[in-house]
Amino acid sequence: MLTLWCAGIFLFCIFFYQRLSSPVSNIPGPWYTKFTSLVVKYHEFSARRRTFIHELHKEYGPVVRIAPNEVSFATLDAIREIYASGGSGYDKTEFYDLFRQFRIKTMFSTLDKQGHSERKRQLADRYAMSNIMREHHMSAIRDNAKSFVSKCATGLSVDVYVYLHCYALDCVTNFMFSPRGLKSLNDEEDFDLMAEMTYHNSLQKVLLHYYLPQLAPYFPSWLLPRRAPKANEYVHRVTAEDDPEEYSLVARLRRKDASLSLSQVAAECKDHMAAGIDTTGDGLCFLMWELSRPHNFQFQDRLYEDLRSAPEDTPIERLPYLDAVIKEALRCAPPIPMSFPRYVPSGGRTIDGKFIPERTIVSCQPYTVHRLDEKIFPEPDRFNPDRWVEEEGFNERNRLFFAFSTGGRGCTGRNLATVEMKILLQEVYSRFRTTVAPDMKGSMEIDDQIIASRPKGQTCKLIFTPRVGT
Repeated sequence: MLTLWCAGIFLFCIFFYQRLSSPVSNIPGPWYTKFTSLVVKYHEFSARRRTFIHELHKEYGPVVRIAPNEVSFATLDAIREIYASGGSGYDKTEFYDLFRQFRIKTMFSTLDKQGHSERKRQLADRYAMSNIMREHHMSAIRDNAKSFVSKCATGLSVDVYVYLHCYALDCVTNFMFSPRGLKSLNDEEDFDLMAEMTYHNSLQKVLLHYYLPQLAPYFPSWLLPRRAPKANEYVHRVTAEDDPEEYSLVARLRRKDASLSLSQVAAECKDHMAAGIDTTGDGLCFLMWELSRPHNFQFQDRLYEDLRSAPEDTPIERLPYLDAVIKEALRCAPPIPMSFPRYVPSGGRTIDGKFIPERTIVSCQPYTVHRLDEKIFPEPDRFNPDRWVEEEGFNERNRLFFAFSTGGRGCTGRNLATVEMKILLQEVYSRFRTTVAPDMKGSMEIDDQIIASRPKGQTCKLIFTPRVGT
């Protein structure tokens, strides 16, 4: 018994020494982060990781230890090192395995850079702005925006959260599967598919599978992550069709030089569909909510004037205030709330002046990058699109814009999402004033989820009033 006791003390001393002697232990952070990751895991399970890490940065600065083997950064130097020019060896962590579809790795869930690059080459041309701006895609997006307006322009309180996710789903599926894109804004069966993908809360179940993979096969059914039988059937069916439109995503993935099986094509498309509905739908929801609050009417009115004064044939990329409004919404409520975790390569790396050992998890999160430096972002919690049309400090703000990550593994769909947002806002705010419905008083609280920042309750009620003379 005494021998076991001594062995236990000896092992504890080794553990204690390793934690205190690690270079990571010298990085600022709460004392308990030298010894345990349970606190940050608790905040992950309670959907408060984003705000927890942000509060740590506010207290300890731009570099903070959040667990014995994990460090969070909020500086431009760190972003460049981890994700951009210096990030060639920073592989994704196993966290990204959560995003497999049909148990198949997709581009997003591929951990190593080489594998990711190979898959990206097979589809990147479809997400190039030159392809997205083809009239075939643009006319479909415009039609969906008009359908959205027809649902909302009733003069009554409308839950735009519902219809914005329909709009996002219809746009992304047309882009991927044309001519077999969904019409959830007008079709009841397609609407049910949208609801299946959107109205869920499976964060805790997904994290249980991530942290307890050995026990996952024994979990009861009520601990299994959400299932999406309608969406799965739809994706498998349309990817198997032999006559997709030439410039659709599925046509590109099914080309012989892509060397992908039908199952791999279906998995890739399901991943893009899920990301497209959540990030675009939630991003637009937050944006319209902010514009509809009385103290922000000045921004809505300025957007209206900018849209109405522009010639009819003005390309959407040449509407500066529309761009500013979208950028500010993405700054305040990044559609992807999570940190983007990476492993430090072999040999360790110096990041923002701190030596970090190999296999340490390092990350940045957009929410903090967009707020921590108040010299670059004054009044960081205030929605203020005007900051993006001011010349002073513009370059610094742009360099720190991190809503879609950056580098070779940044969000592939950012061009499509931005175009969808611009066309919808142009259709709405060139004709209508939106106001918050009386039963939606107060601020919209944001839930931290795995892949989207969504409003608590998944509800956002607005009223659409036609502008005089439109």
